[in-house]
Amino acid sequence: MNQHEVVSIKRVEQRAMVSQLQKSEATEVFYPDDDGQPMASNTEQYRWIVMIQQNLDRLLPDAFVAGDLFWYPIEGRSDISVAPDVMVALGRPKGKRLSYKQWLEENMPPQVVFEILSPSNTRREMDAKLLFFERYHVEEYYLYDTERHELSGFLRGEFGLTPIAEIGLGWTSPLLKIRFDMSADELQLFHPNGAPFLTYQEVLEKAELAEEKAELAEEKALRLADKLRELGVDPDQV
Repeated sequence: MNQHEVVSIKRVEQRAMVSQLQKSEATEVFYPDDDGQPMASNTEQYRWIVMIQQNLDRLLPDAFVAGDLFWYPIEGRSDISVAPDVMVALGRPKGKRLSYKQWLEENMPPQVVFEILSPSNTRREMDAKLLFFERYHVEEYYLYDTERHELSGFLRGEFGLTPIAEIGLGWTSPLLKIRFDMSADELQLFHPNGAPFLTYQEVLEKAELAEEKAELAEEKALRLADKLRELGVDPDQV
């Protein structure tokens, strides 16, 4: 092979590499992680989204729980997506994600989703979400209207997602084992052990109360030790 042939072969290889790179760049898909819209349209909706996400995240050590995160079920289709108010992907590790790309998650869709309705939500929008969750294999879907105090849910059966008729009668999620209670003026959620879902503020207040009780108990123990010493008793030997 002469030098001219070697040069020609290298040029062909270079052109092939450039063509391959251009093809790769042309087929690369951008998956937005933000639509420019706020997570919630009012404080009550925000409170419920955060409370559900945080309680479920603590409850489920082996699950990825996110709020208002884009879910892309199909690789290469950035036009097919939804951002549930809260979604739970059982069996997926916790950690930072800009979006939930299903093909990078062992092709596992979120099994449970929650939507907290606000006045800005339209019937058409919610019908479209139900169709999305139906098509992409969500197992449980719950909706709560914070203004009307109305709870509804769907459970996957033989023919897809079907309404849960007994949702207001102390329903327990088959996958999450949490209980829904509508006997009060608004929805109440309970952990499997019966403990109620708490807001972040309630968790802080509970921790502060426990700390105050511990400090009072320590002060009481110190006073008792001083009293024993006055009586000639070594408290460390009691």
